[in-house]
Amino acid sequence: MARHGGGRGWYGKVVGAALGVTVLAVGASVWTAQAESVGAASPGATASATPGSGVRPVDVTIAHASDAGARGVNITIDDGPDPAWTPQVLDLLREYGVKATFCVTGTQAQAHPHLVKDVVAAGHRLCDHTVSHDTAMDRKSEAYQSREILDAERMIIEASGGVRPMYYRAPGGAFTPYSRKLAASHGMRPLGWNVDTKDFERPGADAIVATVERELSNGPTLLFHDAGGDRSQTVEALRRVLPWLRDQGYSFGFPVR
Repeated sequence: MARHGGGRGWYGKVVGAALGVTVLAVGASVWTAQAESVGAASPGATASATPGSGVRPVDVTIAHASDAGARGVNITIDDGPDPAWTPQVLDLLREYGVKATFCVTGTQAQAHPHLVKDVVAAGHRLCDHTVSHDTAMDRKSEAYQSREILDAERMIIEASGGVRPMYYRAPGGAFTPYSRKLAASHGMRPLGWNVDTKDFERPGADAIVATVERELSNGPTLLFHDAGGDRSQTVEALRRVLPWLRDQGYSFGFPVR
């Protein structure tokens, strides 16, 4: 859920290019199609709580740009997975051939590991959205921030069967210099957004679609939700937004790393 938004230029907040990241292959399985694996570990492996376990640090700046270029857009889905809504979102993404980034919370990942595996198997990427989605965590101690981020990382890796989250999105945008540095040291690029669709407030599918059309000039990363309540409006809005974006000449990518 967004705590604050604010219009950002397409790349005005992005400092430099993302560091290259080398991914260790884990056989020929789908688990490495769009997400990093935990070294050469077999499914079910858990993450080390230290950055020196074969994970390469990434840029600490908050990413907004798309790896699909100037006409690329990033679909990001927050707060799940949820057994009612995540499968519907996955079906829509599959129907339109779109890959997305799912920012999952530790509690939801732990409760619904089969859905985390479904997300990865479909070629989408994972993002650490903390354990409990505390939008005030930027006002909490560094020890608290560390637990929220690293415990969620571990829970997501366990739920996914060994796949690391590639990004970290602070709940409500509550980043701190410490949290960004910690996440980056674990190979998770801090991830922002440019278009807050406000779908969490359930303003109606028409309003969600209109927000995308109106604010897309702010930048390529769009924020939607697949948990936290009735997301039927989000599903309907995505059903209309995804083909509209393609008709406008946009391609779908992932946030830069």
